[in-house]
Amino acid sequence: MVGLASGQTLDSYIEEAEANNPGIQAFEIKYNISREKVGEADALPNTELSAGIFVSEPETRTGAQKARFSIKQMLPRFGTKSALENYANSLAEVDYLDLAIAKRKLRLSLSGSYYQLFAIREKQKVLEENIQLLRTYEKLALTAVEVGNASAVDVLRLQIRQNELEEQKLVLEQEYQAERIKFNNLLNRDNTLAIAVVDSLPLYAKSKMEQAHLEVHPELERYDRLYESVAQSELLNLKEANPNLGFGLDYIPVADRAGMNFSDNGKDILMPMVSMSIPIFNNIYRSKSIQNELRQEEISAQKENRKNLLETILSDAVNNREAAGIKYRTQLINGARAKDAEEILIKNYETGTTDFNDVLDIQELQLKFRMNAVEAVKNYHVQSAIINYLTDQY
Repeated sequence: MVGLASGQTLDSYIEEAEANNPGIQAFEIKYNISREKVGEADALPNTELSAGIFVSEPETRTGAQKARFSIKQMLPRFGTKSALENYANSLAEVDYLDLAIAKRKLRLSLSGSYYQLFAIREKQKVLEENIQLLRTYEKLALTAVEVGNASAVDVLRLQIRQNELEEQKLVLEQEYQAERIKFNNLLNRDNTLAIAVVDSLPLYAKSKMEQAHLEVHPELERYDRLYESVAQSELLNLKEANPNLGFGLDYIPVADRAGMNFSDNGKDILMPMVSMSIPIFNNIYRSKSIQNELRQEEISAQKENRKNLLETILSDAVNNREAAGIKYRTQLINGARAKDAEEILIKNYETGTTDFNDVLDIQELQLKFRMNAVEAVKNYHVQSAIINYLTDQY
C-alpha cells in the first residue's frame, strides 16, 4: 500500500487546491447563482399600472369623466410556479455535478503532477548515485593505469560518461522547475514555493477493479440530471400552454354636473375587471414539446457514448497499472542480476582479465533498470489516480 505520509501529503494539497483554485471557485459561484434562480419561481408577473387623462372629456348622465386609472395582475395557472421551481432545481443539480466533476478533474491533474515531481526527484537521485559510482570507477581505472593493467582511454571514457550524467541531471532540474510551477498554479499560490514530495511510493497490493462502479460516476449522473431537467422543462411548457387569468380594477373620476342636483351627481366609477390570456396561436408550445423530446433522445445517446468511453479509459488504466507493476518487478530482478555481474567484472578488471567497456556497459544497464523502475512507479500511481477519478477506489 502507499505509505501513510504520501496519502496525507497529497490529500492536504488536494484540499488546498479545492479551497483556492479559481476554476473550482467559478463553478461554486455558478452553482450558487443557479440556486438563487429557484427563488424566481415564487415571483408573479409584473403588476400593470396605467393612467390616462381624457383630452376630450366624455359627458355622462352623472358628469364628465376626467381620467382613467387601472391596475391589473396576471396570475399563472395553478401548478405553473411549482413546475418552474422544479425546473430551476433540476438545472441547479446539473451545476452541482459540474462542480463535483471539476473537483475530480483537479484532483486527477494535481495527482499526476505530484507523481511527476516524485519521479524527477528519484531520477536525480539515481543519476547522482551513478555519478559517485563512476568516480569510484575512475579511481580504480587510475590505479589500473599506474600498474599497467589499463589505458588512459578508460579514464577519459569515465569522465565523458560522468559529464553525460551531469547533463541529464541539469535537464531533469529544468523539468522539475516547470512541473513545480504547474503544481503551484493548480494550488493558486506563488509558483516559487517548494513542494514536499515523499521519498518513496511502494506499489499497491494487486486488486481487481469492478467496472460496475462507473454507473455512479458524476459525468454519467450529469446526463441523468440533464434528462430530468428537460422533463421538467416539458411540464413547464404544458403549463404555459394553458390560458392564464388576470384580475384588475379601473377607477374613473367623474366631475359634478353644474346646476344639477341628484343622488349620483359626480359619482366616480369603480370597475373590477377579469382578463384571460389564451394561447390561440400555440405552435410555439408544440414546437417546444418536439424539441424537448429530441433533446432527451440526444442526451440518452450522449450518455451511452460517454459511458462507453469512460469504460474504455477505466479498462486501459487498469491494464496499464498492472503492466507498470509487472515492469517494476522485472526491473528490480534485472537490477539485482546486473549488480552481481558488476561485482564479478570489477574483480576481473582489477586483475586485468576484463575489458573496461564491459564494466561501463553493465553500469549503463544498472542505470537503465533503475530509471525504468522509477518511471514504472510513477506510471503505476498515475494510472491509479485515473482509476480513482472514475471509480473513487484504488
